[in-house]
Amino acid sequence: MARGLPFRIGFGYDVHRLVPGRPLVLGGVRIPHPTGLLGHSDADVLVHALADALLGAAGLGDIGRHFPDSDPRYKDMAGFDLLVQVVEMVNGRGWVLGNADLTLVAEAPKVAPFIGAMTEELAVACRSTPERINVKATTTEGLGPAGRGEGMAAYAVALIVPAG
Repeated sequence: MARGLPFRIGFGYDVHRLVPGRPLVLGGVRIPHPTGLLGHSDADVLVHALADALLGAAGLGDIGRHFPDSDPRYKDMAGFDLLVQVVEMVNGRGWVLGNADLTLVAEAPKVAPFIGAMTEELAVACRSTPERINVKATTTEGLGPAGRGEGMAAYAVALIVPAG
């Protein structure tokens, strides 16, 4: 932990293409949908954005550095498991999650019915409470790749504070 800093902030972003034949997992929750996100892991854009925000806040690089898609150990890895490992790294540096704010960018499906479950899953993975995790979703009003239903993106900001 850096001396004298009462907190640190990190930002994360992720994007994946939607394809048939893959499950759609967002925030650790499987969502019924005819397409899923393509990636080496489960391609959970919410988890990946949050993991990058936490790693950035702790000065630990990004998920590509720790979980490269060239490594077969991470093939089809659940985002939840990846986030648990990231939180262990951040905690190992003497930091804990203060709070996180995440935004999913997608035209479909409507995720409002799943936000509570996503918040719960993310809180468990982060060793935190749901009150410290905020998940929201927006569309691009039909503009760009997300607007055309070609993929999804997510943004995350995380605040970490000294443990203890």
